[in-house]
Parts: sequence; C-alpha cells; structure tokens
Amino acid sequence: MSSPAFAALDAAGLNLQAVFDVATLPADVRAGLPRTAPRQLILVGHAGPGFWHALLQSNTTGAHPMDDFSRHVVTAWLAGLTDMADVHWLYPGDTAVGLQRLGQLAGWHHDSPFKVGVHPGWGSWFAYRAAVLADTHLPITPRAELLVSPCQSCEGTPCVSACPARAMDGDGFSLPACLAHRTRPDSSCATTCLARLACPVGTQFRYPPEQIEHMYSHSLAMIRAHLKQTGET
Repeated sequence: MSSPAFAALDAAGLNLQAVFDVATLPADVRAGLPRTAPRQLILVGHAGPGFWHALLQSNTTGAHPMDDFSRHVVTAWLAGLTDMADVHWLYPGDTAVGLQRLGQLAGWHHDSPFKVGVHPGWGSWFAYRAAVLADTHLPITPRAELLVSPCQSCEGTPCVSACPARAMDGDGFSLPACLAHRTRPDSSCATTCLARLACPVGTQFRYPPEQIEHMYSHSLAMIRAHLKQTGET
C-alpha cells in the first residue's frame, strides 16, 4: 500500500512507487547515472487501468500523451514536497536507464517467456512511467517480497502457444521473429500482443482495449522508424 506521501500520484493512477538511496544502488545501476546525482532515485509506474482513465480525463493531447501526462503529474507532486531542492529526469528523458532492472530491485516483477515482467497479483498489466533523481528526503522503500513466479506453475504455457511469430519456441525469446511478425502488413500483433493476452495471471487488471492499441501502435511506429533508419526494411 502506498504511503500518504504518494496520494497525488495514486489519484492519477500512478499507483506504483519506489524510492531508492542512490548511494546504495548496485554499481551497474549507478554507472549509468550522472556523477553528481541527487540523493534519491524515485521510480513511478502504474498497475491496472486506472492510469489510462486518469489520462483520458486530463484531456492530454500530443504525440506522447502518456509521457506528457506522467511528467506533468510527477512534476506537480515533486513541487509539493517542501524539501525538494533538485530534480534530474531519467525517464521520460534522454538518459539511458534500465527500468526493468530498477523494477527488479523494487521487487515489482519476475521475468516471463514473452519478456514483459509478470507480478503474481497484477500479471503483466503494469508499466514504468517515470524515473527521477531528486534531493528529496522520502523514506526508502523496502524491496517488495515477491511470491514465487507464476510462470513456474503455469500449465500449458498459453503465452508460448498463442504467439503467432513462434518467438518463444526455441531457447529463449527471439526478438527478430517477434519484430518480423509485428511489422508484416497483415500482422495479428500490430496493435496488441497475443502472447500477453493469453497469460492467465492478473486478468482483472488488464488494460482496456483502447490502451493496449495505443501502446502497441506507438511501439510499432518506433520499430518501423528504427528499421527504416538502419536500412533493415
């Protein structure tokens, strides 16, 4: 359960928060941060559809409404902290930061065959929305104690059989196979992920179809732009 300090984030559907002491982060994480990083790293995300509903109510427009809304909410929240002196945005931003790595340190998820983190409660229906460095004095968040990965007891691995690209048929996950299928003109995964939909964990937290379509349409556009830039199309 979130503390009262995060009430403004919870109200906007940003119901996942973790505060790290930068000085005690693993060396591989600190290596990617600015040398003069503020004292705390704050990771913000959302689980379930609440964030999408809050975004729609905000009437945020533009090319990146999720990022813009998240940044607006987090900025306003930080401004309300009287002891906040300095802020450095990692995400959304230009600094390369391993969000999945931070999520694992927070205890938010296990790995899954389809390479989207899975939580025993909310399944894969969560996302990272912001990561900031700040000179705040928030209580450090204890690492969440995850139950055993639900993938270990999953019968029939429906995510594997549901993937039309057969990206999980071999040893590990084949990103080339996934991308080749997604970029086909008639792809069944252009605006969704059939493997993710087939996962039986946390279905009550599944995003609404409009959110799924928005997210995967955006990622597909980025994939196509990257492939065009690198001459792979």
